[in-house]
Amino acid sequence: MNTKFFLLAGCITALLAVVIGAFGAHGLENILDNKMQAIYETGVNYQFYHSFALIITGILIYLWPDTKSFRMAGMSFLLGIIIFSGSLYLYTLTNNKVFGMVTPLGGLSFLLGWILLAISLWKQDLHPPLS
Repeated sequence: MNTKFFLLAGCITALLAVVIGAFGAHGLENILDNKMQAIYETGVNYQFYHSFALIITGILIYLWPDTKSFRMAGMSFLLGIIIFSGSLYLYTLTNNKVFGMVTPLGGLSFLLGWILLAISLWKQDLHPPLS
């Protein structure tokens, strides 16, 4: 996984967040009750936040290509988007509580990503190598 992968993943997941959010706002407004609409929007919001985290991670990998923990943080963010946001979308669309029980695993993946990112930055000389 390299800079390009994480930059593209961030762009694609942000694009999908716009599409999924618009679908929820316009296509599901008469289908989901207020509680389920709020849950759906939570999935969209967290997908957006962590799409930006993927882009930031891609930039950091560009600056410090030898830091493996940046890649691990990016993978945690991507996995979190899939599990956290994905399970909330599936839960609201199917009303199957099994999907809701998986959501905390995605939250843990987000937390792990932020922890790894913080540790990586803490250990870095914050003066990127000059090309």
